[in-house]
Amino acid sequence: MDTFKTIAKTATGAISEQRSKFIAYASPVATPEEAKVYVEAYRKQYYDARHVCWAYMLGCERNEFRVNDDGEPSSTAGKPILGVILSHELTNILIVVVRYFGGIKLGTSGLIAAYRAAAIAAINNAEIIEKTLEETLSIAFDYAVLNKIMRIVKEENLPITSRCIDTRCSLTLSVRKHDAEKLKTALMGIETLQLL
Repeated sequence: MDTFKTIAKTATGAISEQRSKFIAYASPVATPEEAKVYVEAYRKQYYDARHVCWAYMLGCERNEFRVNDDGEPSSTAGKPILGVILSHELTNILIVVVRYFGGIKLGTSGLIAAYRAAAIAAINNAEIIEKTLEETLSIAFDYAVLNKIMRIVKEENLPITSRCIDTRCSLTLSVRKHDAEKLKTALMGIETLQLL
């Protein structure tokens, strides 16, 4: 499997529950470090909020994730947020929910429902996109075979990320992970070509 669903850009949503306000942000992220930067930014922005809870999911296999309840009772914030990510089959996403306490305790089930609803509100405002896993392929070859190489590049509709055309040429191509081995096999039949 080399495709996955994520969101195009940051989206927000908000709900109110018994005078508590829940503000949710869903952001596309690729690494735990990137998720941490977003969380810290929201903590600074909402320095006066009672809780800044979050969950993220990373990777095509959707097996790298973390949750944080930020002082809410255990499993009442981060896990419900993660549940929304799972139910929408998303990855490479962080959802942060900021809570301003309204003075009325919601109880365990009330908190779970509120954090889930806030996360859903953000997802409902997000543009969900499908992405493919890409692999970078760098090749070097003699100028004499440039036309053969460019024919394959054109037929396969491969984006060229860098090129150097001289007596000895080099190209860096972006290829769908699923198709990488087939492309390498096709290219290796061309004289003077080497994978870098």
